[in-house]
Amino acid sequence: MVRVSSAGERSYAGESASERIRRRRSQLIDAALTAMAENRWRSATVAGICTEAQLNKRYFYESFTDLDTLASEVIDDVAVEVGHAAVTAYLRSIELPLADQARAAVEAVVGALGTDPRKALVLLGGVADSPSAHARRNDAMKGLTAILVGHARSVHGVELEEDSLASTAPAFVIGGTAQAILAWVDGTAAIDRGRLVEDIAALWLALGESAAAIARARLDRAEVCSGHS
Repeated sequence: MVRVSSAGERSYAGESASERIRRRRSQLIDAALTAMAENRWRSATVAGICTEAQLNKRYFYESFTDLDTLASEVIDDVAVEVGHAAVTAYLRSIELPLADQARAAVEAVVGALGTDPRKALVLLGGVADSPSAHARRNDAMKGLTAILVGHARSVHGVELEEDSLASTAPAFVIGGTAQAILAWVDGTAAIDRGRLVEDIAALWLALGESAAAIARARLDRAEVCSGHS
């Protein structure tokens, strides 16, 4: 049955045109996510993705220009979900002890990725895909690194911010975290989710404290040298 809303938008069986477009986009995103996670993206076609999404091929182009656009949006969707979860967890735990802050952030990231292993494989780089998708993934990982950089600066003070470790340590943590989650997803790390969160959080804290100590020692040495000059 066709109805027209007060805004003039026609609906079919209670679903408006914009809602149908969003639903079809979601179906295509889901099909692409599966193809990327299963390492089938290099051989993917618009027709094949539409078949997996159970949609007519013409619906592909109402949301996407081409397969590269679809792949980029798949990664963007996952990155936004993970980034939002991490930021929300950080803001909610900002008044808690540092260990609780780290645990909350890791729990949020693992929660966002662990409920659907496809997301971990696609975002964290465990599968092959197009060059544009690879570039988009790098941008997403830089965004997550920036979140960690901001947190480290707020916790450890200006001495770490001024040191090269302000850039290398967060990148190192994000890379290690990604590999740990991938190992958990593929079964290489045979531990439960709770232990994974505890382990990663403990490593975050240990590396952050060590990096800050190294930065302070470097700063002290620099001040001594300048005083002798």
